[in-house]
Amino acid sequence: MSADARPAPTDAGAAWCDRCGGAVSDGSHVECATARGLEPPRYCVACRRRMKVQVLPAGWSATCVEHGTLTS
Repeated sequence: MSADARPAPTDAGAAWCDRCGGAVSDGSHVECATARGLEPPRYCVACRRRMKVQVLPAGWSATCVEHGTLTS
């Protein structure tokens, strides 16, 4: 993960799921957590914006225009 540490979708500080974009409080998101083991995040957990995702030869990067970039 990059230097700008944002909460994971299961963290208490996360408002939104980084895979489906739904509210973290609206269920367990177990399927999302399982899928996230294999794929990059799609949504910013802080603002729910769709992130620009790039799959790289050695991982991935996901960028939110407001909150910065995450990397694998």
